[in-house]
Amino acid sequence: MYKDEMIQLHQFLVYVLKYLDTDENAHNLCQDYLALNISPHHIHKTKAEHKHAIFVLSNTISKVILSKEEGSIPTNVSNALVDLVRKSQKELNEVGSQAK
Repeated sequence: MYKDEMIQLHQFLVYVLKYLDTDENAHNLCQDYLALNISPHHIHKTKAEHKHAIFVLSNTISKVILSKEEGSIPTNVSNALVDLVRKSQKELNEVGSQAK
């Protein structure tokens, strides 16, 4: 996937999260994503950073959905998202250490 496509997907997921963010609980679950300090408007960020943000955001969205409707997302999907977040963080750390 090209960087501009990643940015578009990132923006779409932000819209989905804003749609789901109707209560304080959803906002509290967003802290992992907000801590990244990267938004779709940060086009100067690397493709790897946007990819990691997409995975963290997807995981956050799944947590929000689970908090609203218990059992609406299969456990294996939720676990796979957590694994993708871990792997993308590892890739991001490797890219960062190579750049130094």
